[in-house]
Amino acid sequence: MLSRTTGELARIIEDHGCPCRVVGRADVRVGPDVVIDTRRVGPGSLFVGLPGSHVDGSDLAADAASAGAAAALVGHVTDAGIPLLVVSDTQQGLTALATGLVAEQIARGMITFAITGSSGKTSTKDLLAQILMAAGPTVSPLGNHNNEIGVPLTACAVDESTRFLVSEMGARNVGHIANLCRIVPPIVSTVLNVGTAHLGIFGSQDAIALAKGEIVEALPADGWAVLNADDPRVDAMESRTHARTARWSVSDGAAGSSPAPRAELAVTADHISFDDLQRGSFSLHVHTEGEWSSETVHLGLIGAHQVRNAVAAATMALAAGLDLGTVAGALSQATTRSPLRMELHETPGGAAVIDDCYNANPESTLAAIRALAAIGQSRRLRHPKARTILVLGDMAELGPQAARLHTEVAAEAARSGITEVIGVGEFGATVADAARAGGALARRAERQDVPGLIELCPGDVVLVKASRVLHLEDVTAELLRRSTGAGEGRVPR
Repeated sequence: MLSRTTGELARIIEDHGCPCRVVGRADVRVGPDVVIDTRRVGPGSLFVGLPGSHVDGSDLAADAASAGAAAALVGHVTDAGIPLLVVSDTQQGLTALATGLVAEQIARGMITFAITGSSGKTSTKDLLAQILMAAGPTVSPLGNHNNEIGVPLTACAVDESTRFLVSEMGARNVGHIANLCRIVPPIVSTVLNVGTAHLGIFGSQDAIALAKGEIVEALPADGWAVLNADDPRVDAMESRTHARTARWSVSDGAAGSSPAPRAELAVTADHISFDDLQRGSFSLHVHTEGEWSSETVHLGLIGAHQVRNAVAAATMALAAGLDLGTVAGALSQATTRSPLRMELHETPGGAAVIDDCYNANPESTLAAIRALAAIGQSRRLRHPKARTILVLGDMAELGPQAARLHTEVAAEAARSGITEVIGVGEFGATVADAARAGGALARRAERQDVPGLIELCPGDVVLVKASRVLHLEDVTAELLRRSTGAGEGRVPR
C-alpha cells in the first residue's frame, strides 16, 4: 500500500461502502503494510482487528501499537495510543480499503488476474506469479489466501509500482467468487477445472461449475476468459462471458499434438516427458491470428498434473501480452513457492518424503498417487527393492459421497502398484480396506503412530497426503527427524 494519512485511508473506506471515522490524529502517515496478525506488525503498519472465535482483534490494537503499528482499523474504540479507523465491521472495512486501493491501480494500468478451480489453484497461482515477475512488479498471495479475508489482504499490498496483481479465489457457495471479483475486478480470469472438491457443500459438479463460472462473468468485454478446453464444464463457460476467449489443452500422448482449440488465443502442450522425479518437459505451442509459435519448457515441479497448471498459467500470461520466450523461460525456472504442496525432502539414507498435505480432494490425490507410482518405478532402476508408501488422511468436505470417493482413491493406489498404504483419520479404515482389497499392503493408524510404522530404506518414497485439518505435516517432520539417526536403512525387508 502506498503510504497514506489516516484521514486519506478513512475516505477510501468511506467511498467504497463502509462508514469510517478517525479517532485521534488524521494526519499520521500509515503504510506500507496492512496486517491482521500482531506478530506481523512492522513500523508504520495498519493493523486490522478482525473478530475471532476467542479474541476480538480490535482488543489487540494496543499490542499492535507496541509492535510499531501506526494506526488500527477497529470495530470499537480502544485505548491503543495510536489513531483508530473505527468501523462497524472490520472485515467490511478491510474489503472497502482493498477495493479502493485496487481501483486506483487498475485506473493507472495494473492488470488483475483471477484463478479458481477445484484443484491446482495455488500451484497455478504460484507459477503465474513467477512468470509475471519476469515482466514487472507482481503482487500475489503466499499460500492459499483465497477467501473473503485473504483476497483483500493480499490486494492491499499493491502500490503505484505494481504492474500485476494475482488473486486466487475459492468458493463455498454460489455468490462467493462474485463478491471477491468486486474487490479485485479481474481482467484475465481462469477456471482450471470442475472436480469434486467441496462436493459435500455444493451437492453436484454442476453446482460447483455454476459457482466457479462467476469468475468469467465478472470480466469486462476487453478482458480474457482463459478456459480449459479439456474440461467440458469449463469449456462451456464461454457462454457466460462477453470477454475474449483463450483456450488451452494438453495432449495425453508423449508424441503427437491435439488440434488447437477454437479461440482467439489457443495454447497447447505436447511431446511431454518426465524425469525420475516426475518433473515434466514439454513443447508449448501458441496459435493466434493465424500464426504458430513454440518453445520448450522444463519444469522443476513434481507431478504430471503440474504440466496442466503450467499451461494454464502460460495462457493467462500470454493473454496479458507477455511474449512466449519470457513465459517459457520463467516456467523453466519456477519453483514451489507455497509450503506443503508436493514438497520433496531427500533423506541422508537415500529415501525421499513428499509432503503434500496442505489440501486434498479426489482429483489432487489421484494426481499425487500417480506421481508417487511413477517416481517409485524410476527409483527401482537403481534400488530394485525401493518401496512406495502412501500415508493418506481424510479428504474433507465430500459429504455423503465421502466413503465412496475414499474407496475409489485407495483402490487406484493399489492398482497403481503402491507398495503400502496407511490410512489416517475418520476414513482411515475405509482407505486401508480398499487398498488391501486391491492387493496392497495396508493398515489404519493414528497420526502419532505413523512415523513408527515406517522404516525408510534407500530408494523408498513416502507420500503424505491429506486435507489440512489432519495436520499430517507432523508425520513428515517426524519421519525426517528419525531419518537423520543411525537407524535409517538398517531394517530388513
